[in-house]
Amino acid sequence: MVSIFDQGPPPPCPAPFNMAAHVLARGRATPDKPALQVLSETGAQTWSHGEISAAVQGTGTGLLQAGLAPGDIVVLRLGNTIDFPIAYLGAIAAGIVPVPTSSQLTEPEVADILADLSPAAVLRDPNVTGAPGHREIGLPELQAMRALPPCDFDMGPPDRLGYIVYTSGTSGRPRPVAHAHRAIWARQMMFDGWYGLRVDDRLLHAGAFNWTYTLGTGLMDPWTIGATALIPEPGTDPARLPALLAAHGATLLAAAPGVFRKMLKSGEKLYLPQLRHGLAAGEKLSPALKSAWEEATGTGIFEAFGMSECSTFISGAPTRPAEDGALGFPQVGRRVAILGEDGPVPYGEPGTIAVHRDDPGLMLAYLNAPDETAARFRGDWFLTGDRGSMAPSGQVSYEGRDDDMMNAGGYRVSPIEVETALTGVPGVEQIGVTDVEIKPDTFIIVAFYTGPEPVADAVLAARAQDRLARYKQPRAYVHLPEMPTNPNGKLSRRDLKPLFESRPQ
Repeated sequence: MVSIFDQGPPPPCPAPFNMAAHVLARGRATPDKPALQVLSETGAQTWSHGEISAAVQGTGTGLLQAGLAPGDIVVLRLGNTIDFPIAYLGAIAAGIVPVPTSSQLTEPEVADILADLSPAAVLRDPNVTGAPGHREIGLPELQAMRALPPCDFDMGPPDRLGYIVYTSGTSGRPRPVAHAHRAIWARQMMFDGWYGLRVDDRLLHAGAFNWTYTLGTGLMDPWTIGATALIPEPGTDPARLPALLAAHGATLLAAAPGVFRKMLKSGEKLYLPQLRHGLAAGEKLSPALKSAWEEATGTGIFEAFGMSECSTFISGAPTRPAEDGALGFPQVGRRVAILGEDGPVPYGEPGTIAVHRDDPGLMLAYLNAPDETAARFRGDWFLTGDRGSMAPSGQVSYEGRDDDMMNAGGYRVSPIEVETALTGVPGVEQIGVTDVEIKPDTFIIVAFYTGPEPVADAVLAARAQDRLARYKQPRAYVHLPEMPTNPNGKLSRRDLKPLFESRPQ
């Protein structure tokens, strides 16, 4: 028997369809119910479902009145505030294609994105880095749009372009991933297959508004089912999250594994009377962290595996927990395989995790890159680039990356992108970058380099700060006499990791 697990066909997406209309439909039936609460130690700022819907559709009207048209691309350069999801859904409601980007990006990184896309406009908070030479719609203008009459939802084929997200790639340059409106329809398979999500839930997501994990799991999914989303105010110390969870009656907690670890730092039991369980994604959840959380809270953590190209499609769930440190099971409606060079491998053997090309959550393409898109498919299967093995039950265990992609703090980062940014520093001859586990569940990006003499860390850090978002910047720099290479003479990033442990202190 080979490693293919078919969980049955996904529910067909209705047509015509609009992603924002789908997200807001259930909430319109309970317009006074809280849709979002931004939590602080002194209280909460509350938005009802009716207020969110009105703000989204008013923004759609405003964007159209500003001269934008369905199919136009807009890049979001907005901060970690409610402005981000309202602008995002407002654009989609009007048929405009939003591109969410991290507020941490530097001007050169933003310039590369704008050169890729030639957007009709940039929606920008003045406190967030922009790029000259492009039309901007400022934050005050965006906020004023919320009071306008609601736009009609731009209905159309579910397979048409809905939004674009950026993901780091093995080429060293972030790639634009084009998604259809139907991608939101596919997310309902997570409601039972991962979350255990209910209409009466109060789901707290510990990430920033402008992180795609927060946009999906933290906001759009609770709103789709008519539940309430809770977001801590920007800058909240993870150590304060247990008090916020208890004070505001959170029933679910979603975060990257590193946040769960920081919440446990005190070593004390956590009093979370209404919390049913936690939800982890963004990086691998270690068995030790999972056990520590269960011991401290009396609740479990359910992990999900996914990627920017397909969101999550393998997970543990309250009704079917993962066992023995595995990722979990393909969600109902998914078809997943473990592939070798000649096709699906036997059960228990390692290979590349792959999802079927008919998955409604799978990307349309890498934008304007047909060859790169085609290279990610093998027959009917999309190759994730992650390795795993499958048990006869369908349970999938994770076995690392096929390539050298790094994962620091839940963000996937290409080592080539970081190496390219550091190239040209005087005194540096060769650079190799990888992520290193400095303590359980804590990874940092480390840059190794050769040259006649060590270069001051401050010089290297300044170059990184000028060219890379904060989450991409190395946290340590190590001078080496020579770089480790494979038999073909190519840099072996895997052999860099042990050199960090053996470096002079």
